[in-house]
Amino acid sequence: MGCLGNLIWFICGGILGGLSWCVAGCLWCITIIGIPVGLQCFKLASLSFFPFGKEVRYGGGAGSFIMNIVWLIVSGFWLAVEHLIFGAVLCITIIGIPFGLQHFKLAKLALMPFGAEVY
Repeated sequence: MGCLGNLIWFICGGILGGLSWCVAGCLWCITIIGIPVGLQCFKLASLSFFPFGKEVRYGGGAGSFIMNIVWLIVSGFWLAVEHLIFGAVLCITIIGIPFGLQHFKLAKLALMPFGAEVY
């Protein structure tokens, strides 16, 4: 079921969320200091392309907290807003609720991606 969900997700809008993460990653990789952040964006882009069957666990320490604050100010807020809007639109119909919930999961991840592990 996860494979079918990922296929429908990718065709019906997952590509937009994944491309947004890729664009954010490319912008972060322009500077040498932002390369670790950009690499994290590319990892999360793969989750945004195919989120079904994957789980996110949050953890981390002070370094993750500081990077999450910088991330939130620079680009995390806009990615979270994008996923919240897509999630709200998809939750209008019964069929779209599982896809909307995935967008809400990605919105939370867009707010604090550092210290999060994807399983």
